Amino acid sequence: MNGKIISAVFVLALASMACGINIDLPESAKAGPEIKDSITVADPKSDETRLSLSFGAGDLNLSAGAKNLVDGTILYNVEDLKPEVTTKSGEVEIRQGNFDGLPPFDDIKNKWDLKLGKVPMDLTISAGAYNGKFELGGLALKNLTINDGAAEVDLSFSELNLVKMSQFNYTTGASNVTMAGLANANFKTFIFNSGAGNYTLDFSGDLQQAATVSIDSGFSDLTIIIPEGVSASVTVDSTLADVSFGKDWSQQAKIYSQQGEGPTLTIIINMGAGNLRLTK
Repeated sequence: MNGKIISAVFVLALASMACGINIDLPESAKAGPEIKDSITVADPKSDETRLSLSFGAGDLNLSAGAKNLVDGTILYNVEDLKPEVTTKSGEVEIRQGNFDGLPPFDDIKNKWDLKLGKVPMDLTISAGAYNGKFELGGLALKNLTINDGAAEVDLSFSELNLVKMSQFNYTTGASNVTMAGLANANFKTFIFNSGAGNYTLDFSGDLQQAATVSIDSGFSDLTIIIPEGVSASVTVDSTLADVSFGKDWSQQAKIYSQQGEGPTLTIIINMGAGNLRLTK
């Protein structure tokens, strides 16, 4: 009995102490006024120009049309998000300020509107959870690398890439990604890795050379668009994916083929599960 009395007294003491303690939980901080910075990065005049864009969250818009390597504006309302530009020889990086260590903010605005020049370059985009709109037609991309998290991305090559692209690498998390005019990217190799999500890869455009595509996707909804008349071979390595294809396609085991003229587009798909559509 004495033990029960002592325990009860101990609990009451703790409760009494807790009533005398005030705990101030951090409130969500308010963002400041909007700041709009102009960005101009000169052509480094290098045979090996490499442009890297490091972006966290927000809206990232890219297009052609710069007189320099990069022209554009960056809008933000949190001082710590102010971007930094570093240049070393032929390497240029535009890096967003880091969210690390920041308290939660209400109404954050972070929007990059950048135009790129026709300088032959390697372009790397590293981003987090963001909205991306990339119109890359008419540029001169020798290599293109995109790494992002959970994203909403609309990417297109409305015009032919001005140089042959050695490799296009795209790695994403659980995202919604639409890519159009991919034949205009003029790539030799395209590697696409994704988590669960919705993905549309449209290989319309002017296929200049034989190209290989490797797709590794988790549980996803994947649409592959290949125009009629393009020679294509698609190998699907999956026991759980539901594959549908149009009348212009023929199937032999796990290989789907479309007859056509000109260079051949060879696609190898490793898919965990989900829906795969081959269409035109």
